[in-house]
Amino acid sequence: MIKLFRPVLYVCGVLSLIMAALMLIPAGYAFFISHDPEMIPFLLSAGLSIMLGIVLILLFRSSSFTLTSRQLYLLTSSSWMLLSFLGALPLMLCHHPLSLSDAVFESVSGITTTGSTVLSGLQDLPPSLLLWRSLLQWVGGLGVIGMAVTILPFLRIGGMRLFQTESSDWAEKSLPRFHELARTLLFSYLLITTLCAVSYWIAGMNSFDAINHAFTTVSTGGYATDDRSMGRFGPMILWVSVFFMLLGGLPFTLFIRFLVNPSFKSLSDQQVKGFLMIVAGLVAILTAQLMITDTMPFFEALTHTAFNVTSVITTTGYASSDYTLWGEFSIALFFIVTFIGGCSGSTAGGMKIFRFQLSFSFLGDQFRKLVHPRGVFAIHYNGKLVHDDIIFSAVAFSFMFFLALAITTLLLTAIGIDFVTSFTGAATALTNVGPGLGDIIGPAGSFEPLPDLGKWILSFAMILGRLELLTVIVLFSPVFWKG
Repeated sequence: MIKLFRPVLYVCGVLSLIMAALMLIPAGYAFFISHDPEMIPFLLSAGLSIMLGIVLILLFRSSSFTLTSRQLYLLTSSSWMLLSFLGALPLMLCHHPLSLSDAVFESVSGITTTGSTVLSGLQDLPPSLLLWRSLLQWVGGLGVIGMAVTILPFLRIGGMRLFQTESSDWAEKSLPRFHELARTLLFSYLLITTLCAVSYWIAGMNSFDAINHAFTTVSTGGYATDDRSMGRFGPMILWVSVFFMLLGGLPFTLFIRFLVNPSFKSLSDQQVKGFLMIVAGLVAILTAQLMITDTMPFFEALTHTAFNVTSVITTTGYASSDYTLWGEFSIALFFIVTFIGGCSGSTAGGMKIFRFQLSFSFLGDQFRKLVHPRGVFAIHYNGKLVHDDIIFSAVAFSFMFFLALAITTLLLTAIGIDFVTSFTGAATALTNVGPGLGDIIGPAGSFEPLPDLGKWILSFAMILGRLELLTVIVLFSPVFWKG
């Protein structure tokens, strides 16, 4: 058993040191710039993380470093849980400490880029804590992309093998290519984040808000520096946000391809086309509805619908206004959009566009077989043949998603939470969107009033959704431990 865990715990030790280094950023900001009192809590948290990292590295270092598929399952789940608990340390040690349940919930929501929060009065919090929340989401977004590009295709999770690259082979011969992919991925992520921050600043944000919102926009996380979210900013900033949220919802492998071969042909992708068409259609429908029912001017209606639709479908979770006040049709439409999500290989959550496209292709194939029982048909995606195991994997993911939604909803209602809050809270946790529906956890609400047990259930659901469900659920299977 120790052989199974040794490389996993070694990597967790390295991740602990990385988290410690990240904690020094808000500590330095508190000391040199904001002069707020949170430097010591961040230094203490960094010290604890360093101690844990050194212990794990010394105890579990090895001369050779290889990872089997079973160890990758363990590493994926354990690393996200470890980062969530380490991220909670500054929130528990600060001068206005959160309870363990609240701190872990806030940290999990950040690292999974969900954006649900238990905090209120954000504009009154020390700037270093706001920066830490934004950093958690930015790092989480980078981790999501790396996982979707390298690990999930290798593990054949939920049809992700459709996007498998040579770098998904973890054999020793592929490590140089993996390192090259990782560097290009990090460069792309840094470049888009920098462009986003500069664009926000030019559009009128101060430098602190521009950096924080760039972190949480590109990561499609949605943490803001004010309780009003993005509602306190003007139309220009909202449109900048729409553009970069859309970029965050696109596959980062496309950006890598574009950097290697700068041509618009390299950006052509069936998933992207479907994603942009859905966004455009939803914006058109809701803009027309707002103009008719609320007699809202065209540009104002277009701005708010484009912003909120993009925020929800990319699972960012920003809000420019309380869209639950737009009428029952809008509420229903936004709730349905919650499940869609962005593209595979993006920072966005949800069920992902490609699974819906595969489902429609599979449905069309079944209709053809009903009419022509002896016909032989093939499903293609991006010009490539889709094998049956990819379809089966996508179907298994969809089944597990709705089963997890049902179980999470039942658990929340069992501890006394009303059905609307339970159902939409479970949905928003599994899809990593952020706000739910209702007076408590709606776009203008907070998750703070929920009981502690409810927050732990939702924290697990957020990790479950972020890791594409099967990565975590397989750990509870006896066959995994007997393998």
